[in-house]
Amino acid sequence: QAANTKNGPVDKAMERGADFLFTSQQPNGALSGSRADAMTALGIMALASMGHQPTDPGKYGRILRKALGFILDEKRPRLFLNNPNLVYFGTSNGMYEHGITTLCLTEMLGMGVGKEQETRLREVCRKALNLILWSQSRPKSPVLRGGWRYQPASQSSDLSITAWQLLALRSGKGAGMNVPKEAIDQSVRYLKRSYSSRGGVKGCAYTPGGRPSLAMASAGLLSLQVCGEYDSPEANGSAEWLSKQNAIGGGHFYYSIYYYSQAMQKRGGDVATKAREVVEKALLKKQGENGSWRGNHGPIYCTSMAMLSLSVKYHYLPIYQ
Repeated sequence: QAANTKNGPVDKAMERGADFLFTSQQPNGALSGSRADAMTALGIMALASMGHQPTDPGKYGRILRKALGFILDEKRPRLFLNNPNLVYFGTSNGMYEHGITTLCLTEMLGMGVGKEQETRLREVCRKALNLILWSQSRPKSPVLRGGWRYQPASQSSDLSITAWQLLALRSGKGAGMNVPKEAIDQSVRYLKRSYSSRGGVKGCAYTPGGRPSLAMASAGLLSLQVCGEYDSPEANGSAEWLSKQNAIGGGHFYYSIYYYSQAMQKRGGDVATKAREVVEKALLKKQGENGSWRGNHGPIYCTSMAMLSLSVKYHYLPIYQ
């Protein structure tokens, strides 16, 4: 398997993280007891970001097949409003969980999945993407149109929720699923309304009119990039400000470093090189003896987000290529 041929400090940290995820899997295939679908989805993406696939022989292929089977289990009803065309993965954190889980499933469409899971995977992806599109179409004020909020029927929007839905839509579109261009275009307009350049701080804010933070500027930049807005004024301004940051901190550390890592890697050149140094310096010293990373939302979340942040050099996941 590709990841096992490397032996640098990042590669070793990734392997230790993968072993922690492996030992965390429950008998039903889940990687966590709370917010199980989303946490399992993050773990799947973390392993896939190293080059592991569900069709691989060995322990990581087995853990991926079993974890996917948990999410796709037909015995766990997830229909939204009893609509047979809408699948919803949200629980306490609503559309956060749904966006993360849908992104995982659409990414698996672009990687090796066994025939017995392929049909079910496509069916669930279609219905999960339908839920995202249905949610975006709820009546909203003009300034909030195009985004998403915590609950599917919400008439509000924020950038943090929106970023995950956009990644899922773009991943699904890249895998050949039906995602209308207008849905992406509406989101781009929302992102641009969220952008600010006041007081030397440039980037998207949590909601339009707010002040950008490192986490939101990074999430906004990656969202713009996956929508094809690589050289828009908003993308250029965000990248310019983010390139001046020399450390990652704050209460949303793993969230911030994930988006910062992915967005700056897509930017390329010296900016990407510097960002990788910042990310690796911040994360390698935080890994525990058992291979996990810890903090808010538990070790599966922190470990998976750390691994996704460190794995940018591998370029395995389709959405981040």
